[in-house]
Amino acid sequence: METEQRLNAAVQSYWDARAKNLEKQKESGRIDAGTRGAVTGGTQMGALEVLVADILCDAGLQKVDVRTRTALELPGYYRAEKKWDLIVISEGALVLAMEFKSQVGPSFGNNFNNRSEEAIGSASCLWTAFREGRFGDAPRPFLGYLFLLEDCPEVKTPVRNKEPYFEVDPVFKGDPVERKGKTVNPGVSYSKRYELLIRRLVRENIYTAASLIMATNAHPTVISQPAEDLNFQRFEAALRGHVVTFLGSRGKS
Repeated sequence: METEQRLNAAVQSYWDARAKNLEKQKESGRIDAGTRGAVTGGTQMGALEVLVADILCDAGLQKVDVRTRTALELPGYYRAEKKWDLIVISEGALVLAMEFKSQVGPSFGNNFNNRSEEAIGSASCLWTAFREGRFGDAPRPFLGYLFLLEDCPEVKTPVRNKEPYFEVDPVFKGDPVERKGKTVNPGVSYSKRYELLIRRLVRENIYTAASLIMATNAHPTVISQPAEDLNFQRFEAALRGHVVTFLGSRGKS
């Protein structure tokens, strides 16, 4: 099956897993607050993890070196350890660590800053631990970030910035519009904020590569990739390139 078809199937699996978790909660009579019932007890991103693991193995890594379920802890600098979603350890070297994250409505505003801080903090902790020699003398690992965002009207609505003292970065202001005879900046949507966040995570070398995928909560789901530089095809190419480089440095082909 082609990668694009597998990507679609993996994203559909995400929505199906959320629905199944919620149904189980309803049947048991224990419903979590908000949308938490759809999240708890599931491995919603599991099919996406398997897809990435298969890409890594197809590029030349040994299956036994790619971990997605257990023994995922890596040492940090500001904390003793962190559990990643997928890691690759080959011949005692950290080859890759990756996060799979998602965001669905309706609480986009409540969760955007949490997701941002989490992504920046986790990467900063790992890179500082790498600098301090926690991973031996191995080459710099690949740090990946895949984000799945629900495609719905709420995530595409402009969000007004709060600027009581200083102006925000102009990229967050959006294009000027006329309202009641005044020119105002309405702000950009949460989908655009996520795009800016993830692009800057890569530009600042906080993550080696990243992908932003949007998908409708439907059956069948409809997938879109709003940013060419963050599409899954480029992300896959970066993964494969890193594996080839790593294996080459070990004298393997």
